[in-house]
Amino acid sequence: MNIFAKAAQLEEQNTPFALANIIETRGSAPRHSGQMIIKADGSIIGTVGGGMIERYVIEQALEALTERKPRVVKGRMTRTGIDAMGMDCGGAMSVFIDVYGLRPSLLLIGAGHVNRAVAQAAHVLGFDITVADAYAESLNAEYFPAGAKLIQGSTMADAIDQLEITKDSFVVIATNHQDQEAITKVVDCDTQYTGLMASRRKVQTLFNHLRQCNVSEAHIQAIHSPIGFNIGAETPEEIAISIMAEILKVKHQSSGGQMKDDTRLNQNKLVLIRGAGDIATGVAIRLFNSGFKVVMSDIAQPTMIRCSVSFGQCLYGEPCEVEGITARKATSCDDVFKAIDDGQVPVMVDETCCSLSNLKPTFVVDAILAKRNLGTTKDMAPITIALGPGFTAGVDCDAVIETNRGHYLGRIIYSGVTQANTGIPGNIGGYTHQRVLRAPCKGVMHNHVKLGDIVEEGDVVAHVGDTPVVAPLGGMVRGLLNEGLSVTEGFKIGDIDPRGIEADFTTVSDKARAIGGSVLEAMMHLEQNRMS
Repeated sequence: MNIFAKAAQLEEQNTPFALANIIETRGSAPRHSGQMIIKADGSIIGTVGGGMIERYVIEQALEALTERKPRVVKGRMTRTGIDAMGMDCGGAMSVFIDVYGLRPSLLLIGAGHVNRAVAQAAHVLGFDITVADAYAESLNAEYFPAGAKLIQGSTMADAIDQLEITKDSFVVIATNHQDQEAITKVVDCDTQYTGLMASRRKVQTLFNHLRQCNVSEAHIQAIHSPIGFNIGAETPEEIAISIMAEILKVKHQSSGGQMKDDTRLNQNKLVLIRGAGDIATGVAIRLFNSGFKVVMSDIAQPTMIRCSVSFGQCLYGEPCEVEGITARKATSCDDVFKAIDDGQVPVMVDETCCSLSNLKPTFVVDAILAKRNLGTTKDMAPITIALGPGFTAGVDCDAVIETNRGHYLGRIIYSGVTQANTGIPGNIGGYTHQRVLRAPCKGVMHNHVKLGDIVEEGDVVAHVGDTPVVAPLGGMVRGLLNEGLSVTEGFKIGDIDPRGIEADFTTVSDKARAIGGSVLEAMMHLEQNRMS
């Protein structure tokens, strides 16, 4: 059997393998043409020349199989230099490695009308199909596409025991009266997707049964049931399309929304928020939960102190989560739209809003809270809204929101300005200025506590350079700048909440929620006027 016939056999069996093919050689290469199959266990069929270059190709082929992506590898038969293989031949070789036998595994439990239709739809989409049932007559090969593996057990549980269920498997359970038996066997398996066809009432009954069997809530909630997309499907063929659409959504990690609602095409719901601190985050959460697509921008190292409730924290490294919503750093407009598709809030380093021309948002919200305008203009978007002092509604924005605590907090102004900055922090437990930590000198921040810690008056909270910063009163550390930031003398670096353990540093503040609600109201009002 030649190497290509063997490759065809492995592909038919859906056995993972890589095929390495010499595409270019120069000088004294060990071979000038040749192919080699590399299986997942490292065994090979054929050769690309032996020696160090072949070992390197095998290593690269195994990596390609793990990543499920092809690649080109280059090697020079020298002891030094780029791509050196530690050889003395002096030639060079390029090898193309492609991967095969990686069709996604679809396990259909139950061989009735729906799973027969699912099998036909999945076959066209390139899935490797296995069907399990306890009834021989249901497993008639004529009902299924060529190549489908059919497994019969003495019981449904026996049939399931014969399946190879892995973390990469897609499982669909569609039985007549054995769904409880089937889901009980499968629920604890780590899969890519587990779907259960059942009515809403039946789902509730089955899930309660699983809870009584001490199945974890995480495993129960991972089950896709009722299964599929709500497209009004009634026939087995229509239901199959609904199920496969959901499976493809999971497989491709897609949002699953309608194409016409793609933010790239329909930007009526796109909002750019300037700033990503705690107040801006409260606004973002209110808008996100109201169905808007939110993107935020800030400086490379934001100086927010309420880090645990600020989406800007993701600019320091890993994605962050506030109230169940994840924000992640985006480095391009493509990244922005990918994050939005993934149901997340993208945050860009874009101090001057250079991305506006590409994003073209309908709304711009200036939530920097610098007490002055840092460049927001009314023509940035069809609707512009700003927070706090420094803006004039009707001149540099369409509306401005009052941010001073008190009776007028959250007031929407469509013509004119907000109250002047008082410079007085909000009163908590009778403390205003006293609870604020400020840098005693110019220097670099070094923290000794973390957000949520309880401190006593006089405790050392941080150092700025070599100078200690002590707690002015006892309470919870509710705000603190990120470690390693450079600050100037008098800069606000943290705050202490005198309520102590009763304080909450993990959710947005009442002030942020009030302002977020006002921004939403202003957006809706201005949009209605714009469309009328």
